[in-house]
Amino acid sequence: MMKETLHFLNARAQKDLSFTFEILIVDDGSQDQTVKAALEIAQQEQNKDIRVLSFEKNRGKGGAVIQGMQYTRGEYILMVDADGATRFSDLEKLEAKLKEVERNGLGIAVGSRAHLVQTDAVVKRSFIRNFLMHSFHKVVYVLGIRGIDDTQCGFKLFTRKAANAIFRNMHVEGWIFDIEVLMIAQYLRIPIVEVPVAWQEIDGSKVSLMRDSIQMAVDLLIIRMSYILGVWAVKPLSPTKD
Repeated sequence: MMKETLHFLNARAQKDLSFTFEILIVDDGSQDQTVKAALEIAQQEQNKDIRVLSFEKNRGKGGAVIQGMQYTRGEYILMVDADGATRFSDLEKLEAKLKEVERNGLGIAVGSRAHLVQTDAVVKRSFIRNFLMHSFHKVVYVLGIRGIDDTQCGFKLFTRKAANAIFRNMHVEGWIFDIEVLMIAQYLRIPIVEVPVAWQEIDGSKVSLMRDSIQMAVDLLIIRMSYILGVWAVKPLSPTKD
């Protein structure tokens, strides 16, 4: 994934001299060689725009993203999973659509796999996996996320102002954090556009279907009730420029 990303970004920077980028790798207390591999690539490429943020203790995927967003410096911020399931060059699709809906510096482009529902990658999944996927989507709809078919794709592009407004309000640090991101965005009336992206299922998922599906359902209910009962509140958009 890293090499594909660097190849794409370097090629774009060569074509457009006004284009700059940075890569921030957030390592959530993993026991593998993620940090070492990232630093080696940065050294090989002699690229000072590759930075690594590493936690000693695992905080969950949401916790890693929330913390990582505080260290980003770009005008547009792409959140992307490191497993390579999504084609990185689809960033250009998200950029184009985001600029169409962006308003007052606010906007989000959400990568979507909803158009792949009849592809072999989905059809060949086990019955239980597909059943849980569709059940999750229905629960998300009932609990308030409307107009977005794929909330969980790990390929989302934010304007800097949108990211600042959303992630300062976040509470959830587990797998379900994407839902809170979109709930907050909709509450703040931040424009959201869903963009079809290429995707392939990657073997070796660490998600336990039954256990994590139940936990996600519980977390969904907690998120919704916390906002309804006023336990959590969303800070309004800052009147000043973020």
